[in-house]
Amino acid sequence: MNTGVNGSNGQSQAADLHVQEVIRSAERELHELLERRAELMKRIGTIKQTLAGLANIFGDCVLSNQLLTLLDRKSASRQPGFTRACRVVLMEAKKPLGARLVCQALQHRFPELLEHHKDPIASVTTVLNRLADYTEARCSLDANGRRVWEWIAERENGGELAPLGGGYKLPPQPQLGKRQ
Repeated sequence: MNTGVNGSNGQSQAADLHVQEVIRSAERELHELLERRAELMKRIGTIKQTLAGLANIFGDCVLSNQLLTLLDRKSASRQPGFTRACRVVLMEAKKPLGARLVCQALQHRFPELLEHHKDPIASVTTVLNRLADYTEARCSLDANGRRVWEWIAERENGGELAPLGGGYKLPPQPQLGKRQ
């Protein structure tokens, strides 16, 4: 450890040890908080899917206006968000999807959303990576070594919930390998 400029070696080492202990404690707490955030995001995703599934079965009328807005099921005056649309596509997917397939699904389901993107695949890849950072999605490689993403909340809880509204079915994609 570094000795102090004033030559008081014992005091400097004690201060360094104290600083290191504070850093270790803060690091532990940060890791714990990040783990809790990841668990909360997974739980939020699962609850949203459960509510959406119930609304699919019993109709949107069983949900309050606030819940409809939170689930992106209420018709809004503004265009739905790009990230939220990517979430919907991943939640509805039965298997991991690559960025190109997500673009195809977005084009089919939300055609106006991609109009303003110069490079839609790059935009989708950015959002998918961000969802993986938020621990809402998991990125892995398919049989061809290409990156694919899947929604985590549904798969880790083992439930197969009804897809969000719209009834969009993704085209079959034989090139995707089995999940790892």
